[in-house]
Amino acid sequence: MSDNNWEEVLEELEKGNVRSANPKGDGWEANVEVKEAILASFGAGENTEYSGIYDGFVDKHNLPPRRFTADENVRLVPGGSSVRRGAYIAPGVIIMPPAYVNVGAYVDEGTMVDSHALVGSCAQVGKNVHLSAGVQLGGVLEPVGLSPVVIEDDCFIGAGAVIVEGILVKKGAVIAPGVTLSKSIPVYDCVNEKILEKGAPIPERAVVIPGTRPMSSKWAQEQGLNMACPMIVKYRDEQSDASLELEDALR
Repeated sequence: MSDNNWEEVLEELEKGNVRSANPKGDGWEANVEVKEAILASFGAGENTEYSGIYDGFVDKHNLPPRRFTADENVRLVPGGSSVRRGAYIAPGVIIMPPAYVNVGAYVDEGTMVDSHALVGSCAQVGKNVHLSAGVQLGGVLEPVGLSPVVIEDDCFIGAGAVIVEGILVKKGAVIAPGVTLSKSIPVYDCVNEKILEKGAPIPERAVVIPGTRPMSSKWAQEQGLNMACPMIVKYRDEQSDASLELEDALR
């Protein structure tokens, strides 16, 4: 498959036959060929006016919002949500309005994309994930060699959480509401009493909450100032798993 054949790449992305990132060892690796093809599609596109339910909108003619049928077993609830061409939505996914899934993204089976959530370009979301209201998964289209944000299977991402800059959240992790994860913010593992390297993956089944850390300057310390940081306060057990069983009832 040539990276110049962007139309074929977009079709294969929508079918889930190719992905903009793939597992490699303990992490993930960007699919450079696919990302280059997505970028080529932007260059090949011409602005056009949309009609019907998208009347008044203007975008590239070759990247229109996707349309779903009941046979695809995807619930795209009416009210302002959009899935762009070149994004894969697996059977059993629920998308609540308003939400947006951008080109190159992959959303696997049984996942909930709640209101005001963003799945950015090329972001990878695993099976049975809950993206709560207002969650922001940053898009990483350029540079093409940079791995996108990845949320692995069975994760729970709390309301208003922001995950950007290609951060990997491994299987079964719980990200509490309001947590920000980026490569510039260290994560403090209070269970194992260590600081994760900046940009390191969030470990499997980790429970991450918003925390604070003291600032280094003497003046800031005199003022009692602190900086925000994520903290791992526990790893999921049977009790914390039970607290998430509400997901099944909501589906």
